[in-house]
Order: sequence, then C-alpha cells, then structure tokens
Amino acid sequence: MNLLESVSVPCPYCGQTMDLEIDCAAGNQQYTEDCPVCCKPVTIVVAIASNGTPSVEARPEDS
Repeated sequence: MNLLESVSVPCPYCGQTMDLEIDCAAGNQQYTEDCPVCCKPVTIVVAIASNGTPSVEARPEDS
C-alpha cells in the first residue's frame, strides 16, 4: 500500500484536470484547494477504503 497516491480529478468549474497527491495515511479528509487553471476554490473530499485506496471527489466550494 502506498502512503501517497497521485490522482487526477476534473475541476467542477472549468473541467480541467487537477493533479493531486493524496496522503492515504491521513485517512478521510476534506480540504479546499484552488484550481490551477481557473483559480476558483474547489472542495476536495477524500475517502480511504479499508484496503488503503483513495476515492477522491472535487466539488464546487459553494455546494
């Protein structure tokens, strides 16, 4: 199991790919990161499965 996983998710505003490094050892997470293309704030929601695999969703900050 890798502790850091590279994932790509689309920005919910402009659709461009955001490349993220997820720390799987930190468990489930929620944080805000600005899109590198349109600079809008995106809420990143991370759920870590029991096998250590992350599921990552990018949501508009206002939802």
